[in-house]
Amino acid sequence: MVDIRNVYCVGRNYRLHAAELGNEVPASPMIFMKPSHAAVSLDNARLPVTGSQGDVHFEMELVFYVARPFESGISPDDLFSHMTVGLDLTLRGVQDVLKAKGHPWLPAKGFRNSAPLGRWLPFSGMSTLDQADFTLLLNGVEAQRGNAGDMVFGLRELAEFVGERYGLGAGDVLFTGTPAGVGSLKDGDRFELRWDGQTIGSGQVSLEV
Repeated sequence: MVDIRNVYCVGRNYRLHAAELGNEVPASPMIFMKPSHAAVSLDNARLPVTGSQGDVHFEMELVFYVARPFESGISPDDLFSHMTVGLDLTLRGVQDVLKAKGHPWLPAKGFRNSAPLGRWLPFSGMSTLDQADFTLLLNGVEAQRGNAGDMVFGLRELAEFVGERYGLGAGDVLFTGTPAGVGSLKDGDRFELRWDGQTIGSGQVSLEV
């Protein structure tokens, strides 16, 4: 597991995912954060997550690792050194209540182990990013499939938006949003995270009450 500092996440960055939850696609990137200790490495391990606050939903995402401080105009090819596939785990019922009250999403998004990450791969650059799909298999069945080319806001736009407003530095990570197909996890579910058909993370869910 690499050292991780700030964990930035992007909401509603795939149109079909926004539609499946009945949400509008934002006019500019919707950014939220998770605590750094929400991040956990996946290596065919048991993944303990809270099961006492309602449904835990999986949201598979491409995640990028920042290698150097952000500067205006920097290319993503220079800013990011590695990438992986991760999960943005969400307490959906808690999130719905928070949204209705206009409250921050931290209780729904920032709980322990809510940012599982697959194995880090060298980032091969923007020119090849949309040439491969990323997928989530749940109990051996494909649950989600995505492609960076379907993002509402691309990696360059996200990096500039976050970097200029909040800052990006070495050790920060950027979750880039989930495609359609999110759903609930059950105790004992096994999952695999794949990039271009290669398994780069796996584990078994253990819901704790």
